[in-house]
Amino acid sequence: MSTTAPHAAPAKLQLLELLAAIGTAQWRDFATAAARHGLTSTQAKVLAQLNGPLPMRGLATLLVCDASNVTGIVDRLEARGLVRREPDPADRRVKNVVATDEGREVIRRVREEMQATHSALDTLDEAESTALYGLLERLRPTLERRA
Repeated sequence: MSTTAPHAAPAKLQLLELLAAIGTAQWRDFATAAARHGLTSTQAKVLAQLNGPLPMRGLATLLVCDASNVTGIVDRLEARGLVRREPDPADRRVKNVVATDEGREVIRRVREEMQATHSALDTLDEAESTALYGLLERLRPTLERRA
């Protein structure tokens, strides 16, 4: 009969450090894949956020930057035909940014080409993937609400 001691739960600091390391590696992989499509990581992040029309100010909030910075990013994406600006139906002074079909296809390919991230996830079996998904889903609302 084995008498191995149970593993101690990791400290919050250990969890934070691990999340940071994984986030950094995932972001680096995302930026590398985006660069293969001629996008900066920030341009790709904008495309990734556009699940529907989003006001310019909303993009600035998501990117944690000044609204004036978003204008240049959106200008470059618009010039490539990856996004378009549309007036908000509720307030025509507000401009919404919308991904075009081409923009949605480019960000789909970027995510598909994130080789390091896909390889890491491939090390998990089905039960582990399901458990990880459930845990991340529990964390997400709290983290997004505080952001």
